[in-house]
Amino acid sequence: MDIRPIRTDADLDWALAQVEAYFDDPPAPGTPEADRFDLLSDLIEAYENREYPIDGPDPIATLQGYMTLTGRRPSDLAELVGGRGRASEILNRKRRLTLGMIQRLHEEWRIPARSLIAPYHLEAGGEAQADS
Repeated sequence: MDIRPIRTDADLDWALAQVEAYFDDPPAPGTPEADRFDLLSDLIEAYENREYPIDGPDPIATLQGYMTLTGRRPSDLAELVGGRGRASEILNRKRRLTLGMIQRLHEEWRIPARSLIAPYHLEAGGEAQADS
């Protein structure tokens, strides 16, 4: 089976060309060709995730987009987060959403909670720091 690590964009181009043939003529499950397709696809995904990561959605942009799509106003948000001032601070990025707010937004407006949680990473000391 002709499979090699993907370490460069040239390797990626090679792997993409290899799996492209399977799109028009998918291999039968359980065959060596199906195994090759699965392995190459996994290697492609791992390389792209490592070299070209896509950041998750910005929680405030997600909230603002949802409000626009559904015709909700800041006063509607204020009812869920504890007042107009707090809603304004959230929408102007001066205050973060708390877990309680996220839970209410998820339950009341059906916004996926995962899309409202700001990305965090661990600093060397083990403290969580918000990504900006």
